[in-house]
Amino acid sequence: MLITSQNIDLRTTGLQDLDFVLAAEQDEHNCRYVGQWSREKHAAAISDEDILHLIIQDKTGQPAGYVIITGLQDPNLSTCLLRIVLHMKGRGYGTAAVSLIKQWIFRNTETHRLWLDVKEFNSRARHVYEAAGFTAEGVLREAVKRGDSFDSMVIMSILRQEYEEQLH
Repeated sequence: MLITSQNIDLRTTGLQDLDFVLAAEQDEHNCRYVGQWSREKHAAAISDEDILHLIIQDKTGQPAGYVIITGLQDPNLSTCLLRIVLHMKGRGYGTAAVSLIKQWIFRNTETHRLWLDVKEFNSRARHVYEAAGFTAEGVLREAVKRGDSFDSMVIMSILRQEYEEQLH
């Protein structure tokens, strides 16, 4: 699978990409914002039909990040943008990836609701999601344990009807 835009491509993650995926996830600039998976869990996700595991790459083919989308077979037609991790920051790749994902999901699946959760203190990511049309639905207070403390998560979503309204 290949999804393209002017400045990035999204392609299916292969097992050969897992060193990059793990390094991006564990990078000091990312690890406080995203969950940490083992190599085995990422490998299982790659072959799971309910999950789309994608590499974000620049136009030279260099990996810039990765994305995990879950719930492709959800009976409630609710798909989750579980994780987006960027290794190359400040180039607009996150904004472009969110736009491509949203477009692909609503054009190629029956998804009614695309949702995500984001750490409450991650204002940069929240701004990207709001600009893409996602609406904050609420806060899961202190829902994720990180070290000796807990992080609150903001639930955000965009509905198919809202996506279609953006097109006009």
